[in-house]
Amino acid sequence: MKRRMPYSPIIGTLGYVMSEDRQRVLLIHRVARPDDAHLGKYNGLGGKMERDEDVAACMRREIREEAGIECTRMVLRGTLSWPGFGKQGEDWLGFVFRIDAFEGTPFERNPEGTLSWVPLTELPRLPMWDGDRHFLPLVFDEDPRVFHGVMPYSGGRALSWNYTRL
Repeated sequence: MKRRMPYSPIIGTLGYVMSEDRQRVLLIHRVARPDDAHLGKYNGLGGKMERDEDVAACMRREIREEAGIECTRMVLRGTLSWPGFGKQGEDWLGFVFRIDAFEGTPFERNPEGTLSWVPLTELPRLPMWDGDRHFLPLVFDEDPRVFHGVMPYSGGRALSWNYTRL
């Protein structure tokens, strides 16, 4: 019988900040660092959770650091397991939030790239991780249920996608 290794992913958050009219989302265009695994792609904001914080505190901190704004209303939209997503094939477990209200004015850029308000209708045309196209509709739809997905990666490509909603 093959012994299974315990799942010990990198835990992170990924947030999508909505405009007041809910027609646009704040995204980062990762263009600042040539060694960036996300180079050229548009993405939500977020990053790795620190050991002394919960996922909501992590999301607030990441949004503060990357966009210079304070989240005042956040909704957990889902969780995603990304086996093999990391640069060296590390597994990731992400908590995906929609930020429905915030205080402050977002930065125009940060050390990873430029920030811009993108109409939701334009998302399908942007360069992004191919897997993002699968779960992004679940972030912005009107279904109040949280999704829980698995999206294995290999060589920077999503291999499959499945999810359940509770």
